[in-house]
Amino acid sequence: MKILITGGAGYIESHVVKLLGEKGFEILVIDNLSKGHKEAVLYRTLEKVDLSDKITLKRILEEFKPDAVMHFAAFIEVGESVVNPIKYYENNTCNTLNLLKTMMETGIKRFIFSSTAAVYGDPQKIPISEDHPISPINPYGQSKASVEKILKDFDKAYDLKYVSLRYFNAAGADPEGRIGESHDPETHLIPLILKAAKGERESIKIFGTDYPTLDGTCIRDYIHVNDLAEVHYLALEYLLDGGKSSVFNCGYGHGYSVKEVIDTAKKVTGIDFKVEEADKRPGDPPILVADNTKLKGTFGWKPKFDDLEYIIQTAWNWESNRRF
Repeated sequence: MKILITGGAGYIESHVVKLLGEKGFEILVIDNLSKGHKEAVLYRTLEKVDLSDKITLKRILEEFKPDAVMHFAAFIEVGESVVNPIKYYENNTCNTLNLLKTMMETGIKRFIFSSTAAVYGDPQKIPISEDHPISPINPYGQSKASVEKILKDFDKAYDLKYVSLRYFNAAGADPEGRIGESHDPETHLIPLILKAAKGERESIKIFGTDYPTLDGTCIRDYIHVNDLAEVHYLALEYLLDGGKSSVFNCGYGHGYSVKEVIDTAKKVTGIDFKVEEADKRPGDPPILVADNTKLKGTFGWKPKFDDLEYIIQTAWNWESNRRF
């Protein structure tokens, strides 16, 4: 089977490429390398392409003739999306529409979409199930929600079959240490904590300590990136077997607080780095935890790495010996 992967040089994407490559899929990665790293693409042909380039995109789809497309290419920084929404709507929404239109022109009708729990906005209930109202509170979440609406319309009009995967908090790294998280700028909690442990940051800040949680800090559902990669493989098999279009939450169904993550990182690294308390950030819900009942029931998914200490250990191994 041939799989086209957009944005395949990024963090989650490179772990998906690695897994599918090990399973024998023929993979073509396209990435403009504005955020990704060519060194992260372990199984590939890699072509440097921007999804705004419709002519090149059509040529690639016509020549490669993929059985399915996995679409990751997107900007992901919530704060940046607030101050520069044009960038997010152009890339995350308009360029996705370019890709979908080109797929329809070339007869490709299986699509896996990298979505986000940010489409839910401030949750009305915990854990969050897929039927929770869609109400994003920032342009990043809205850019993804807009694509999900487009996908529904394309399914009805053009028989496009898709799976939309709503990520909670991807974390950790390849246990073999070949790939891992490498964002610039880095905004995710665990790598920021580990940079503080390495001495690359003076401290780690806790934004808010009076949330209605047991220790007063925010709780998030952290999923190891390899378990998330496995979900993509199962979603692909589901579509190749004729599965109907659907949406799935990607999380473990339970969470850890910021203080729990910090304490676990100190245990794993053996380093007592500096921690500072700061004011809450606007738009940070107290708790974000997935209801993964649908994911487990439909795909038979059984996570292998559901352990915070293991997640941080793999991330620390990568951060200590990173290659890019």
